[in-house]
Amino acid sequence: MLIRRGRHGGRAVGLGIVMAAMLSGCDYWPPALQTQIEQLRSELQTVTMEKAQLQTQMTSLMKAKDDLQAQVDDLVRTNRDKSAMIASLQSSVTSLQERLVKSSKSATAKVASTKPATVKPATKPSVKTASKAPVKKKTLTKSPTAH
Repeated sequence: MLIRRGRHGGRAVGLGIVMAAMLSGCDYWPPALQTQIEQLRSELQTVTMEKAQLQTQMTSLMKAKDDLQAQVDDLVRTNRDKSAMIASLQSSVTSLQERLVKSSKSATAKVASTKPATVKPATKPSVKTASKAPVKKKTLTKSPTAH
């Protein structure tokens, strides 16, 4: 955009001179000057349309940016909530594990104090797997009629 302004700076000065001549009451317009004025008007119209398009694009991009920022804010808030929930659940799990350890220690202490001589170690039941019968393979025979 800066390049255009520099390139058309002389034309803008010429347009200023033409405008001053119009205001002073000059009735004669040379054809070359009229052509330059028309070119400047068409360039101005083109630049104005480009500006409007760019403003429309900028508006839509700003809206998209705002929408994405709102999504990011929601995700940050959700992440913060989930992190707090995870910390709370981890704390609960830790306290429940401690209570479980304490209750299992007290239960074993009670069992040990009531029946010290009759405590048998727990044995795992043996798991027997049924042996599989060998798979019988069929032998393929060719019949002379099948071709």
